[in-house]
Amino acid sequence: MKWIYGIICLGFIVFFHELGHFLAAKLFGVDVEAFSIGFGPVLLHRTVRGTDYRLSLLPLGGYCAMKGEKDFAEAIANNSRYIDAPKDSLYGIHPFKRAFIGFAGPFFNLIFAFMAFVIIALAGYTYYSYSTQIQLADEVYPEVHSAARDAGLLTGDIILSINGSTTSDFSDIIQHVGTNPDKDLVIVVNRNGETLSFTVRSELDKSSGIGKIGVAAFSTEPIKREAQRHSFFPALWQGVQRTGSTVALTLKSIAILFRGVDFKNALSGPAGVAGMLGDTVREGFSAGARQGITALLDLMAFISISLFIMNLLPIPILDGGLILFAFIECIFRRPVHPKIQYYVQYVGMAFIAVIFLLGMTSDIYHFSKLLRVE
Repeated sequence: MKWIYGIICLGFIVFFHELGHFLAAKLFGVDVEAFSIGFGPVLLHRTVRGTDYRLSLLPLGGYCAMKGEKDFAEAIANNSRYIDAPKDSLYGIHPFKRAFIGFAGPFFNLIFAFMAFVIIALAGYTYYSYSTQIQLADEVYPEVHSAARDAGLLTGDIILSINGSTTSDFSDIIQHVGTNPDKDLVIVVNRNGETLSFTVRSELDKSSGIGKIGVAAFSTEPIKREAQRHSFFPALWQGVQRTGSTVALTLKSIAILFRGVDFKNALSGPAGVAGMLGDTVREGFSAGARQGITALLDLMAFISISLFIMNLLPIPILDGGLILFAFIECIFRRPVHPKIQYYVQYVGMAFIAVIFLLGMTSDIYHFSKLLRVE
Protein backbone atom coordinates (compact mmCIF):
# COMPACT_ATOMS: atom_id res chain seq x y z
CA MET A 1 0.00 0.00 0.00
CA LYS A 2 2.90 2.38 0.70
CA TRP A 3 3.83 2.29 -3.00
CA ILE A 4 0.38 3.51 -3.98
CA TYR A 5 0.65 6.39 -1.51
CA GLY A 6 4.14 7.23 -2.75
CA ILE A 7 3.19 7.14 -6.43
CA ILE A 8 0.18 9.39 -5.80
CA CYS A 9 2.34 11.96 -3.97
CA LEU A 10 5.10 11.88 -6.59
CA GLY A 11 2.50 12.13 -9.34
CA PHE A 12 1.08 15.26 -7.70
CA ILE A 13 4.52 16.91 -7.61
CA VAL A 14 5.00 16.13 -11.30
CA PHE A 15 1.49 17.39 -12.07
CA PHE A 16 2.26 20.71 -10.38
CA HIS A 17 5.49 21.02 -12.41
CA GLU A 18 3.77 20.33 -15.71
CA LEU A 19 0.91 22.66 -14.75
CA GLY A 20 3.44 25.50 -14.69
CA HIS A 21 4.50 24.75 -18.27
CA PHE A 22 0.86 24.37 -19.31
CA LEU A 23 -0.32 27.71 -17.90
CA ALA A 24 2.70 29.60 -19.27
CA ALA A 25 2.20 28.08 -22.72
CA LYS A 26 -1.48 29.06 -22.69
CA LEU A 27 -0.54 32.57 -21.51
CA PHE A 28 1.72 33.11 -24.53
CA GLY A 29 -0.61 31.51 -27.06
CA VAL A 30 1.33 28.26 -27.59
CA ASP A 31 -0.92 25.35 -28.53
CA VAL A 32 -0.69 22.55 -25.92
CA GLU A 33 -1.35 19.32 -27.81
CA ALA A 34 -1.30 16.95 -24.81
CA PHE A 35 -1.11 17.15 -21.02
CA SER A 36 -0.33 13.82 -19.37
CA ILE A 37 0.20 12.49 -15.88
CA GLY A 38 2.50 9.52 -16.39
CA PHE A 39 4.37 8.16 -19.40
CA GLY A 40 3.78 5.29 -21.79
CA PRO A 41 0.46 3.85 -22.98
CA VAL A 42 -2.53 6.12 -22.42
CA LEU A 43 -5.13 4.67 -20.04
CA LEU A 44 -7.69 7.49 -20.09
CA HIS A 45 -7.89 10.64 -22.16
CA ARG A 46 -10.23 13.42 -23.14
CA THR A 47 -9.75 16.28 -25.57
CA VAL A 48 -10.88 19.70 -24.37
CA ARG A 49 -10.33 22.85 -26.45
CA GLY A 50 -7.63 21.24 -28.54
CA THR A 51 -5.65 19.71 -25.65
CA ASP A 52 -5.66 15.96 -25.08
CA TYR A 53 -5.67 15.40 -21.30
CA ARG A 54 -4.22 11.97 -20.49
CA LEU A 55 -3.63 9.54 -17.66
CA SER A 56 -0.83 7.21 -18.74
CA LEU A 57 0.37 3.83 -17.50
CA LEU A 58 3.75 4.71 -15.94
CA PRO A 59 2.94 7.14 -13.11
CA LEU A 60 6.48 8.27 -12.20
CA GLY A 61 6.56 11.29 -14.49
CA GLY A 62 4.47 13.27 -16.93
CA TYR A 63 4.66 15.70 -19.81
CA CYS A 64 3.15 18.79 -21.38
CA ALA A 65 3.44 18.36 -25.15
CA MET A 66 3.50 21.73 -26.91
CA LYS A 67 3.11 22.38 -30.61
CA GLY A 68 6.42 22.66 -32.42
CA GLU A 69 8.72 21.13 -29.79
CA LYS A 70 10.38 19.01 -32.51
CA ASP A 71 10.32 21.63 -35.28
CA PHE A 72 14.12 21.75 -35.30
CA ALA A 73 14.13 18.11 -36.54
CA GLU A 74 11.90 19.10 -39.48
CA ALA A 75 14.24 22.01 -40.22
CA ILE A 76 17.15 19.56 -40.38
CA ALA A 77 15.22 17.31 -42.77
CA ASN A 78 14.63 20.34 -45.02
CA ASN A 79 18.31 21.38 -44.66
CA SER A 80 17.18 24.76 -43.30
CA ARG A 81 19.26 27.08 -41.12
CA TYR A 82 16.15 28.37 -39.38
CA ILE A 83 13.06 26.86 -37.81
CA ASP A 84 10.00 27.96 -39.76
CA ALA A 85 7.48 27.86 -36.93
CA PRO A 86 3.89 29.18 -36.76
CA LYS A 87 3.01 31.79 -34.12
CA ASP A 88 1.13 29.29 -31.95
CA SER A 89 4.13 26.96 -31.60
CA LEU A 90 7.01 26.85 -29.12
CA TYR A 91 9.60 28.15 -31.59
CA GLY A 92 7.24 30.64 -33.14
CA ILE A 93 7.18 32.94 -30.09
CA HIS A 94 9.79 35.38 -28.76
CA PRO A 95 12.71 33.57 -27.08
CA PHE A 96 12.06 35.39 -23.79
CA LYS A 97 8.55 33.91 -23.75
CA ARG A 98 10.01 30.49 -24.56
CA ALA A 99 12.46 30.87 -21.66
CA PHE A 100 9.56 31.81 -19.36
CA ILE A 101 7.66 28.66 -20.40
CA GLY A 102 10.76 26.60 -19.60
CA PHE A 103 11.16 28.31 -16.22
CA ALA A 104 7.49 28.05 -15.26
CA GLY A 105 7.61 24.31 -14.51
CA PRO A 106 10.51 24.47 -12.02
CA PHE A 107 9.09 27.71 -10.61
CA PHE A 108 5.83 25.93 -9.80
CA ASN A 109 7.88 23.34 -7.90
CA LEU A 110 9.32 26.20 -5.87
CA ILE A 111 5.84 27.65 -5.29
CA PHE A 112 4.58 24.26 -4.11
CA ALA A 113 7.45 23.99 -1.62
CA PHE A 114 6.73 27.50 -0.33
CA MET A 115 3.02 26.71 0.15
CA ALA A 116 3.89 23.44 1.91
CA PHE A 117 6.21 25.22 4.35
CA VAL A 118 3.55 27.86 5.02
CA ILE A 119 0.98 25.17 5.86
CA ILE A 120 3.51 23.47 8.16
CA ALA A 121 4.18 26.80 9.92
CA LEU A 122 0.44 27.38 10.36
CA ALA A 123 -0.27 23.86 11.64
CA GLY A 124 2.81 23.29 13.77
CA TYR A 125 3.95 19.74 14.48
CA THR A 126 5.18 17.39 17.18
CA TYR A 127 8.56 15.71 16.94
CA TYR A 128 10.90 13.70 19.15
CA SER A 129 14.58 14.35 19.66
CA TYR A 130 17.25 14.10 22.35
CA SER A 131 18.95 16.69 24.52
CA THR A 132 22.16 18.33 23.34
CA GLN A 133 24.22 16.49 25.93
CA ILE A 134 26.67 14.27 24.03
CA GLN A 135 28.52 11.03 24.34
CA LEU A 136 31.69 10.45 22.31
CA ALA A 137 30.86 7.85 19.65
CA ASP A 138 34.13 5.93 20.00
CA GLU A 139 33.13 4.98 23.54
CA VAL A 140 30.17 3.07 22.10
CA TYR A 141 31.73 2.04 18.78
CA PRO A 142 35.52 1.65 19.23
CA GLU A 143 36.09 1.45 15.47
CA VAL A 144 34.62 4.94 14.94
CA HIS A 145 36.94 7.95 14.84
CA SER A 146 35.81 10.90 16.97
CA ALA A 147 36.94 14.29 15.72
CA ALA A 148 35.16 15.76 18.75
CA ARG A 149 37.53 13.89 21.10
CA ASP A 150 40.55 15.11 19.11
CA ALA A 151 39.33 18.69 19.60
CA GLY A 152 38.88 18.26 23.37
CA LEU A 153 35.16 17.56 23.83
CA LEU A 154 34.17 15.05 26.51
CA THR A 155 31.21 12.80 27.18
CA GLY A 156 28.66 14.74 29.23
CA ASP A 157 29.32 18.08 27.51
CA ILE A 158 26.17 20.00 26.57
CA ILE A 159 26.46 21.62 23.14
CA LEU A 160 25.07 25.16 23.26
CA SER A 161 25.82 26.36 19.73
CA ILE A 162 27.61 25.46 16.50
CA ASN A 163 29.12 28.27 14.41
CA GLY A 164 27.00 30.77 16.32
CA SER A 165 23.70 28.93 15.78
CA THR A 166 21.93 27.84 18.98
CA THR A 167 21.27 24.10 19.35
CA SER A 168 18.02 23.39 21.17
CA ASP A 169 18.01 19.61 20.68
CA PHE A 170 20.12 16.87 19.11
CA SER A 171 18.44 17.24 15.72
CA ASP A 172 20.01 20.72 15.48
CA ILE A 173 23.43 19.16 16.02
CA ILE A 174 22.76 16.63 13.26
CA GLN A 175 21.65 19.39 10.88
CA HIS A 176 24.59 21.73 11.52
CA VAL A 177 27.22 18.99 11.40
CA GLY A 178 25.62 16.96 8.61
CA THR A 179 25.40 19.88 6.20
CA ASN A 180 28.97 21.06 6.83
CA PRO A 181 31.33 18.17 6.08
CA ASP A 182 35.09 18.70 6.07
CA LYS A 183 34.86 22.12 7.73
CA ASP A 184 36.04 23.76 10.94
CA LEU A 185 33.07 24.07 13.32
CA VAL A 186 33.20 26.34 16.36
CA ILE A 187 31.34 24.40 19.03
CA VAL A 188 30.42 26.04 22.35
CA VAL A 189 29.64 23.67 25.23
CA ASN A 190 28.58 23.76 28.84
CA ARG A 191 30.88 21.56 30.95
CA ASN A 192 29.90 21.39 34.61
CA GLY A 193 28.59 24.98 34.51
CA GLU A 194 31.59 26.35 32.61
CA THR A 195 31.23 27.64 29.04
CA LEU A 196 34.00 26.39 26.74
CA SER A 197 34.67 26.78 23.01
CA PHE A 198 36.31 24.23 20.70
CA THR A 199 37.10 24.09 16.98
CA VAL A 200 36.22 20.69 15.55
CA ARG A 201 37.11 19.61 12.03
CA SER A 202 34.13 17.67 10.67
CA GLU A 203 34.63 14.65 8.43
CA LEU A 204 32.83 13.67 5.23
CA ASP A 205 31.06 10.33 5.52
CA LYS A 206 31.40 9.13 1.91
CA SER A 207 28.83 6.39 2.38
CA SER A 208 26.06 8.91 3.10
CA GLY A 209 27.44 12.28 1.94
CA ILE A 210 26.98 13.99 5.31
CA GLY A 211 29.35 15.47 7.87
CA LYS A 212 30.17 13.82 11.20
CA ILE A 213 32.24 14.64 14.29
CA GLY A 214 31.93 11.39 16.20
CA VAL A 215 29.32 12.19 18.84
CA ALA A 216 26.06 10.52 19.85
CA ALA A 217 23.16 11.51 22.07
CA PHE A 218 23.95 10.99 25.75
CA SER A 219 20.39 10.16 26.72
CA THR A 220 18.38 7.22 25.40
CA GLU A 221 15.08 8.87 26.34
CA PRO A 222 13.68 11.04 23.50
CA ILE A 223 12.12 14.39 24.33
CA LYS A 224 8.71 15.30 22.92
CA ARG A 225 8.86 18.76 21.39
CA GLU A 226 6.20 20.97 19.80
CA ALA A 227 7.14 23.26 16.93
CA GLN A 228 5.65 26.73 17.24
CA ARG A 229 2.44 27.51 15.38
CA HIS A 230 2.47 30.82 13.51
CA SER A 231 -0.30 33.17 12.45
CA PHE A 232 -0.77 33.85 8.74
CA PHE A 233 1.79 36.57 7.96
CA PRO A 234 4.59 35.14 10.15
CA ALA A 235 3.84 31.77 8.48
CA LEU A 236 4.41 33.39 5.07
CA TRP A 237 7.80 34.61 6.25
CA GLN A 238 8.58 31.15 7.62
CA GLY A 239 7.70 29.76 4.19
CA VAL A 240 10.14 32.15 2.51
CA GLN A 241 12.93 31.35 5.00
CA ARG A 242 12.52 27.59 4.83
CA THR A 243 12.28 27.62 1.04
CA GLY A 244 15.48 29.65 0.78
CA SER A 245 17.37 27.52 3.32
CA THR A 246 16.25 24.28 1.65
CA VAL A 247 17.39 25.54 -1.77
CA ALA A 248 20.79 26.40 -0.28
CA LEU A 249 21.00 23.03 1.47
CA THR A 250 20.11 21.14 -1.72
CA LEU A 251 22.75 23.00 -3.74
CA LYS A 252 25.31 22.21 -1.06
CA SER A 253 24.28 18.54 -1.10
CA ILE A 254 24.64 18.33 -4.89
CA ALA A 255 28.16 19.80 -4.64
CA ILE A 256 29.09 17.19 -2.02
CA LEU A 257 28.12 14.38 -4.43
CA PHE A 258 31.18 15.20 -6.55
CA ARG A 259 33.61 14.67 -3.67
CA GLY A 260 33.85 10.90 -3.84
CA VAL A 261 30.52 10.09 -2.19
CA ASP A 262 29.08 6.61 -2.71
CA PHE A 263 26.29 7.25 -5.23
CA LYS A 264 24.47 4.03 -4.31
CA ASN A 265 23.69 5.45 -0.87
CA ALA A 266 23.46 9.16 -1.71
CA LEU A 267 21.08 8.93 -4.70
CA SER A 268 17.57 7.54 -5.03
CA GLY A 269 15.71 6.60 -8.18
CA PRO A 270 11.98 7.01 -8.81
CA ALA A 271 11.14 3.82 -6.90
CA GLY A 272 13.23 4.94 -3.93
CA VAL A 273 11.56 8.34 -3.84
CA ALA A 274 8.09 6.78 -4.08
CA GLY A 275 9.03 4.38 -1.28
CA MET A 276 10.17 7.23 0.98
CA LEU A 277 6.93 9.10 0.35
CA GLY A 278 4.88 5.99 1.05
CA ASP A 279 6.74 5.31 4.30
CA THR A 280 6.21 8.92 5.38
CA VAL A 281 2.46 8.68 4.73
CA ARG A 282 2.14 5.39 6.60
CA GLU A 283 4.29 6.28 9.60
CA GLY A 284 3.26 9.93 9.82
CA PHE A 285 -0.48 9.33 9.82
CA SER A 286 -0.11 6.51 12.35
CA ALA A 287 0.94 9.25 14.80
CA GLY A 288 -2.06 11.45 13.92
CA ALA A 289 -3.49 13.46 11.03
CA ARG A 290 -1.59 16.69 11.81
CA GLN A 291 1.70 14.85 12.21
CA GLY A 292 1.12 12.88 9.00
CA ILE A 293 0.24 15.92 6.90
CA THR A 294 3.17 18.02 8.10
CA ALA A 295 5.68 15.16 7.70
CA LEU A 296 4.43 14.42 4.19
CA LEU A 297 4.40 18.07 3.13
CA ASP A 298 7.93 18.52 4.46
CA LEU A 299 9.28 15.62 2.37
CA MET A 300 7.28 16.62 -0.71
CA ALA A 301 8.63 20.18 -0.40
CA PHE A 302 12.20 18.87 -0.29
CA ILE A 303 11.64 16.68 -3.37
CA SER A 304 9.93 19.57 -5.16
CA ILE A 305 12.90 21.87 -4.51
CA SER A 306 15.26 19.16 -5.75
CA LEU A 307 13.23 19.03 -8.99
CA PHE A 308 13.34 22.83 -9.19
CA ILE A 309 17.14 22.83 -9.10
CA MET A 310 17.73 19.77 -11.30
CA ASN A 311 15.38 20.97 -14.04
CA LEU A 312 17.14 24.35 -14.21
CA LEU A 313 20.52 22.79 -14.99
CA PRO A 314 21.59 24.08 -18.44
CA ILE A 315 21.32 20.64 -20.00
CA PRO A 316 19.41 19.91 -23.22
CA ILE A 317 16.16 17.98 -22.68
CA LEU A 318 15.80 19.62 -19.26
CA ASP A 319 14.00 22.94 -18.87
CA GLY A 320 17.35 24.63 -18.26
CA GLY A 321 18.47 23.63 -21.76
CA LEU A 322 15.43 25.31 -23.33
CA ILE A 323 16.13 28.45 -21.28
CA LEU A 324 19.81 28.42 -22.27
CA PHE A 325 19.05 28.21 -26.00
CA ALA A 326 16.46 30.98 -25.66
CA PHE A 327 18.99 33.30 -24.00
CA ILE A 328 21.63 32.48 -26.63
CA GLU A 329 19.09 33.43 -29.29
CA CYS A 330 18.42 36.72 -27.50
CA ILE A 331 22.13 37.56 -27.11
CA PHE A 332 23.16 36.78 -30.70
CA ARG A 333 19.79 37.92 -32.12
CA ARG A 334 19.42 34.86 -34.29
CA PRO A 335 18.11 31.33 -33.69
CA VAL A 336 20.48 28.53 -32.78
CA HIS A 337 21.15 26.35 -35.82
CA PRO A 338 18.74 23.36 -35.84
CA LYS A 339 21.61 20.88 -36.26
CA ILE A 340 23.31 22.22 -33.14
CA GLN A 341 20.10 21.77 -31.17
CA TYR A 342 19.65 18.29 -32.60
CA TYR A 343 23.11 16.99 -31.73
CA VAL A 344 23.25 18.70 -28.35
CA GLN A 345 19.97 16.94 -27.49
CA TYR A 346 21.86 13.64 -27.67
CA VAL A 347 24.39 14.90 -25.14
CA GLY A 348 21.54 15.81 -22.82
CA MET A 349 19.89 12.43 -23.33
CA ALA A 350 23.15 10.68 -22.44
CA PHE A 351 23.50 12.74 -19.25
CA ILE A 352 19.93 12.04 -18.16
CA ALA A 353 20.40 8.34 -18.96
CA VAL A 354 23.46 8.21 -16.70
CA ILE A 355 21.60 9.92 -13.84
CA PHE A 356 18.62 7.59 -14.34
CA LEU A 357 20.84 4.51 -14.31
CA LEU A 358 22.59 5.71 -11.15
CA GLY A 359 19.22 6.24 -9.49
CA MET A 360 17.95 2.82 -10.61
CA THR A 361 21.20 1.18 -9.46
CA SER A 362 20.68 2.82 -6.06
CA ASP A 363 17.10 1.49 -5.90
CA ILE A 364 18.21 -2.04 -6.80
CA TYR A 365 21.05 -1.86 -4.26
CA HIS A 366 18.72 -0.82 -1.43
CA PHE A 367 16.03 -3.34 -2.37
CA SER A 368 18.61 -6.16 -2.46
CA LYS A 369 19.75 -5.17 1.05
CA LEU A 370 16.15 -5.32 2.28
CA LEU A 371 15.71 -8.76 0.75
CA ARG A 372 18.91 -10.00 2.43
CA VAL A 373 17.66 -8.68 5.77
CA GLU A 374 14.32 -10.38 5.36
